[in-house]
Amino acid sequence: MTQETTRRICILGGGFGGLYSALRLHQLPWSPSDKPEIVLIDSRDRFLFAPLLYELISGELQTWEIAPPFSELLSHTNVHFHQGTVAGIDLDNRRVRLLEDVELPYDRLVLALGGETPVDLVPGSREYALPFRTIDDAYRLEERLRLLEASEKDKIRVAVVGAGYSGVELACKLADRLGERGRLRLVEQGDRILNAATEFNRNTAKAALDERGIWIDLETTVEAIGPQTISLLYKGKLDEIPVDVVLWTVGTKVAPAIAALDLAKNQRGQVRVTPELQAIDRPEIFALGDLADGHDASGQSVPATAQVAIQQADYVAWNVWASMSDRPLLPFKYQNLGEMMTLGLENATLTGLGVKIDGQAAVVFRRLAYLYRLPTLDHQLKVAFNWMTQPLREAIAKTRATVSSLD
Repeated sequence: MTQETTRRICILGGGFGGLYSALRLHQLPWSPSDKPEIVLIDSRDRFLFAPLLYELISGELQTWEIAPPFSELLSHTNVHFHQGTVAGIDLDNRRVRLLEDVELPYDRLVLALGGETPVDLVPGSREYALPFRTIDDAYRLEERLRLLEASEKDKIRVAVVGAGYSGVELACKLADRLGERGRLRLVEQGDRILNAATEFNRNTAKAALDERGIWIDLETTVEAIGPQTISLLYKGKLDEIPVDVVLWTVGTKVAPAIAALDLAKNQRGQVRVTPELQAIDRPEIFALGDLADGHDASGQSVPATAQVAIQQADYVAWNVWASMSDRPLLPFKYQNLGEMMTLGLENATLTGLGVKIDGQAAVVFRRLAYLYRLPTLDHQLKVAFNWMTQPLREAIAKTRATVSSLD
């Protein structure tokens, strides 16, 4: 680290909010004599482009494409990456304490630790349910699926709890992967799937679920999860259903380090912020993403999505720079650019900016849109080259296999 006299910006969390804030801060016109140290802190060594995590399970993409190392992404910047877990924050003395016995003073602090999936909401969920939010979650699911696929089981029974975006997308990918062996069930407490989605996307998703034979349990709550069972309550009737995998996609909670902070928060524990995304009564602290109170300058409610976090990152970076450069800060204004979903291997849906498409066209558009959103131009080019050359590599592999079979 640099000398303590150098001003420091600490960014906690390397998701969309944290990483994109750091990259943008690097680009802003700091004066050479007053350039601060920018430190990005995350417990993992890789960034995760979460909207493409489903493609890891289906085998469409590889880990390096959606989860590049921070060291690679930040190699040509002046942002320092520090791998560590936040243990606490001393607000009065402006210091971040890590579990690894490291303390970092800060002049500006960016809170971007994101949310966590609560897996202790019903009996047995912590022991037997799998969340699906991180690369480690995807690896655990992949290991479970491989064991089941290699077994002599006639049917592989999967229950996905939660019919929001994550639950619906995950169910469709799993149905396509498991094929005839799959028996999937989508469990939703509400009276419809994708409650926050547009009608077009909801209807398209419902058709995709029906086409794959995915059973949908609406107005159903999970009462308990066992080693090979899930207990569901529907209109007063309790059923215990055999299951091989339970995937938990509902709920979100703030990280323990944020929950412990003496900051103004809403009822869900999210940090209340000003229109400029500064913590109430703590102008040196900025918060964004899942842990920030979800409203913009106009009072418009904003969803906890990657799109919002990326937009907030631009404002946070600008406002941190402005607050350290005696310039005016900008209130966050959310622009809804639409929503996209993957609905299996060859299907997707997209609405926004007056466009409504599904099927293969939506698959292509979604991939291109996310390619554009990948962090850093270098990584975008690497992934784009891999995608463009993949059909050629597959054709060569098939030709070699054919030739070998003839020998």
